[in-house]
Amino acid sequence: MLNHLYKKYKDKFQDQKDYPEQSSLDDIQRKNQNIDSVLENNISIIKKMYSIPENSDVKIHNFTINGLNKKAALLFISTISDVRVISEHIIEPLLRNENSIKSIKDIIQVQSISEIKKIKDVTDGANQGNTVLFVDSDHRAYVIGTSNFQSRSVEKAENENVVKGPKEAFNEKVTTNISLIRKKIKNENLIVETTQVSVRSKNELYILYIKDLANDKLVKNIKERVSALEVDAIQNLSLLEQYIEERPASIFPSILYTERPDRAASFLEDGYIVLLMNNSPASLILPATFWAFIHNPEDHYLRFIYGNFIRILRVSALFITLFASAIYVSITNYHSEMVPTDLLLAISATREKVPFPSFFEILMMEIAFELIREAGLRVPSPIGPTIGIVGALILGQAAVQANIVSPIIVIVVALSGLCSFTISDISMNFAIRIIRFAFILSSGLFGIYGMASLFTMGLAYMVSIKSFGVPYLAPMSPKYPSSKDTIIRQLLKNEKIRPGYVKPKDHIKKQRN
Repeated sequence: MLNHLYKKYKDKFQDQKDYPEQSSLDDIQRKNQNIDSVLENNISIIKKMYSIPENSDVKIHNFTINGLNKKAALLFISTISDVRVISEHIIEPLLRNENSIKSIKDIIQVQSISEIKKIKDVTDGANQGNTVLFVDSDHRAYVIGTSNFQSRSVEKAENENVVKGPKEAFNEKVTTNISLIRKKIKNENLIVETTQVSVRSKNELYILYIKDLANDKLVKNIKERVSALEVDAIQNLSLLEQYIEERPASIFPSILYTERPDRAASFLEDGYIVLLMNNSPASLILPATFWAFIHNPEDHYLRFIYGNFIRILRVSALFITLFASAIYVSITNYHSEMVPTDLLLAISATREKVPFPSFFEILMMEIAFELIREAGLRVPSPIGPTIGIVGALILGQAAVQANIVSPIIVIVVALSGLCSFTISDISMNFAIRIIRFAFILSSGLFGIYGMASLFTMGLAYMVSIKSFGVPYLAPMSPKYPSSKDTIIRQLLKNEKIRPGYVKPKDHIKKQRN
């Protein structure tokens, strides 16, 4: 029995090399083959790899090229290819050709066409929506750009709403997202590099940076971390983020997730790196500091005084949502002498018939608030706001009338929950909500001293975090030359220095010829 348990434990940590892939060895061997000069052999291999005719949307069209008098075949996937372009710009020119000297590239009228010599490149091209042309007695095939993936149109941002500023947001089609960024940055130094990040699904990652701004070591670091991934499938950026971040178990996010192209473009112009993928209606910006998560895209669209006013409100709301409930618990349980006598008597009067201590009251109402918020997000959109409003009113009123909680608890929890909505970034919002419970627990056990100790440890932990080598609290701690865009932003004309912590090649924002 002990031997069986030991073997089971050992097998759990076996290296993947001890379990070689067996399910598709034949396909792997076929992919490594060169394209045959005999057309029928190539078609036979493709039919086996794509399981034709069972695979109904994979099409092979056989015909003869007029003029050249050569047999040919087109391979394409009808659900992700533009059939009209295939018919009008590929098949018709080849059938109408009367010149026996012209090459294939001279006959076909398309934007992009490239030559390949491996079966692997054939499948990669077809899986990306392109059309592959085979010609008899030719060791090459031609990959013709005809991809036509379906996607949503450009719509408004859902999570990062602004009153004053651009309204367009990314969608799930990466070519559209890149065009939205290039519309804002008309610069030949904007580089868009492509790399594969998964073995089976062949998901492509697009790395964007401005060549004469982004630090070469930072770009190299990101490329190495991405290329080191050995994953079967990474379908979107939300999954990729968890693979490449430095501290996956950290409560604080270290990569900024944004659905606004204007925000991504502004970070690119400061020397940051932006990642895009198909199937992701957003982009990843890295490295990221704590201040980027509490900023809002609208801060710079508003005038200096207005933008700083809402920033101060947002930072105040951050402290309220973190400390309001915890301070109430610590004062009522340990530090009642800090409260004025009249207010203390009023609190005591509201809690006269409540059977639970304030710690359990706060905890119950905070959990109830989180449940209502989660339920409002998951139910169909027409019902969501109703559940949020009615659920909160009914639960709060009923709990007070049943003497389960005191009225002041409802006020404190509602204020704390309302202030948490001012943090628009989803990841940072989750972090703040979880940390709020940690402060409530520390205040219930040790009062103000517990809160102060947890806050000190939290600051020490944040100082230790780095995002791709950049300190999390930079440029405040440690200090770097920058425009000091932390809590208070400067006048736009005074923001002349790019963030020093990303080590851009050009530190000064200046007009160039």
